[in-house]
Amino acid sequence: MTGTSIALSPLVPWAVLLILAVPALAGLGLGLIRRARGTLLRALALAVLFVALLNPALVQEEREPIKDVAVIVVDQSPSQNVGERRARAERALEDLQRRLARYDDLEVRVVRTADAAGAEGAGIEQTRLLEAMNRAVADVPRRRLAGAVLLTDGQVHDVAEALPTLEGFGPVHALLTGERDEGDRRLAVVQAPSFGIVDRPVTVTVRVDDLPGGTGGMATLVVTQDGGTGRPYRVPVGQEIPLTFTLTHGGQNVVELEVDRGPEELTLANNRAAIVVNGVRDRLRVLLVSGEPHAGERTWRNLLKADPSVDLVHFTILRPPEKNDGTPIRELSLIAFPIRELFEMKLDEFDLIIFDRYRRRGVLPNMYLANIADYVEKGGAFLEASGPTFATPLSLFRTPLGTVLPAEPTGEVLEQPFTPTVTEVGRRHPVTAGLAGPDGRGDWGRWFRQIATTPSRGTVVMDGLDGRPLLILDRVGQGRVAQLTSDQIWLWSRGFEGGGPQAELLRRLAHWLMKEPALEENDLRARVEGNRITVERRALEPDPRAVQITSPSDAVQELSLEEQADGLETATLLATEPGIWRVSDGERTALAVVGAVNPPELADMRTSADPLEPVMRRTGGGAFWLAEAAPDTRRVRPGRDAAGRGWLGLRANGDHVVTGVDQAPLLPWIAVLALALGLLLAAWRREGR
Repeated sequence: MTGTSIALSPLVPWAVLLILAVPALAGLGLGLIRRARGTLLRALALAVLFVALLNPALVQEEREPIKDVAVIVVDQSPSQNVGERRARAERALEDLQRRLARYDDLEVRVVRTADAAGAEGAGIEQTRLLEAMNRAVADVPRRRLAGAVLLTDGQVHDVAEALPTLEGFGPVHALLTGERDEGDRRLAVVQAPSFGIVDRPVTVTVRVDDLPGGTGGMATLVVTQDGGTGRPYRVPVGQEIPLTFTLTHGGQNVVELEVDRGPEELTLANNRAAIVVNGVRDRLRVLLVSGEPHAGERTWRNLLKADPSVDLVHFTILRPPEKNDGTPIRELSLIAFPIRELFEMKLDEFDLIIFDRYRRRGVLPNMYLANIADYVEKGGAFLEASGPTFATPLSLFRTPLGTVLPAEPTGEVLEQPFTPTVTEVGRRHPVTAGLAGPDGRGDWGRWFRQIATTPSRGTVVMDGLDGRPLLILDRVGQGRVAQLTSDQIWLWSRGFEGGGPQAELLRRLAHWLMKEPALEENDLRARVEGNRITVERRALEPDPRAVQITSPSDAVQELSLEEQADGLETATLLATEPGIWRVSDGERTALAVVGAVNPPELADMRTSADPLEPVMRRTGGGAFWLAEAAPDTRRVRPGRDAAGRGWLGLRANGDHVVTGVDQAPLLPWIAVLALALGLLLAAWRREGR
């Protein structure tokens, strides 16, 4: 490929040429005014001399054409899973590549976007198609861009951001993968709280819409809390509806909302929504009853008082009923133990009851101890820290509370030094996991007393002297019980022989008793970070089973978990669509909510060219429906129309690089000199007539 042009290389500077031109033009002007003969010939002679001084040359360039660049962007967002959209996009991609391959001056780049597992790694909450398009040609000058073709359903969410970057880009066309005049039903969460108080009602506002703009009629909305039994509601379509439910526990409370099929339905993915409300306990009420003053009594009190969210009611029995020293009642400064108020009227208001070295002394009648056992059966939490009297006939085990205690005393009190040890099961239990090394032992101080017991049920998570049970955890009915067969944990709090993890152990123990979800020993849960789902299963026994994961579009896949330390098995999955993901191992089910409450990707799943209209208007592109016919392709000159009936155009820029230059003078100096002298002589002769 060659190109020809004329170049000027003045023999003298332009300033000198201008200085010479002024008197020459002045003389010619004077001659014209006087109508002197030969003025025209003199002007021609001066023109020849000036052209000679400009030194014109014929330049012939050897040019190598540069290919224009066109980009095809394939939308792989979740909305493309509807119907035949993805298949149409793939067929159109093959057809476009075949058609554009016939142009030798065109380079075609294909980029796939909005695929969580793909190279782009784009988010799944919205379709950022134009961002991927710009990134694909970031290294290409604008003068080489031929344009772009978008294979999409039209629901693009980065148009406003991308519009300023499209100046000089070339025509951007949209090949729409769906059908015209689609309809769909969607569920939107209008308002939802992020936090709520446990055992208090919270309100969520939702709205059901039948697109495009249908209102009226009724729909069935099912509300499910934490994977339980769903509650159906009949709600009007097109109106905001408040729903009220009660948080049942601290931590994450997952509420699923699902509406039935509409009269027109594209997908059920936007018929579901989920919100996560973090439950916060207003105040934790704990009742601590110390049977007698002793060195370890303050350990429990300090632990519970250190937590500002705990309301502690603490009683220490200083004067048992059998004590009769003749002191007049009016001279006693001790308050009466409000037995009936605590253990009959307000017992259910406490989240945790602790008996520390308590023994049968006639203070609490069996009727009230039976009330505590019934409180546990109905979902309460009870902790018993045994003292020496637990091994005597005055033992708490000989009361109605014995029905909920997991270990029976043998009658022996062991007073020998020992170091507490975490059992093999305890190394997998969240209450004691990670407190000790792999062998269950830590660099801890010794204890010097333990009550010998025989556990009849429950889980032994810590051993004491000669492998005897030290800490037993048990579930009784709907409640939980913990039994500590020693009163020596206070030695750790005093730092004896280096102390031990008493604060962390007792904190975990109290929260496990109060059913903190993070401390469940047999549990399946799913955590979400961006579009990454981390599945965690904790079990007291190794579990080789894989888990099943169900996507919001009801696609099922299996995921194998890897054994970690401390009884934890984990695995990671990349979520490819927003919404509710279900994880199940056959016994337990966990929910993972990916994306925002109302992700833009699910807001409107209908195919439409409207979101891309500003882009096509600015760049001169067009929209075409693949369900009707695939458009033909053309190359068009810059400034010409780039879209028409049944065809789309890509700009032909004709850009090139110069690989060689051949330059030849247009006016040889001898010919110029002879011509100028000839004209001057002709002018002189003319004047002489």
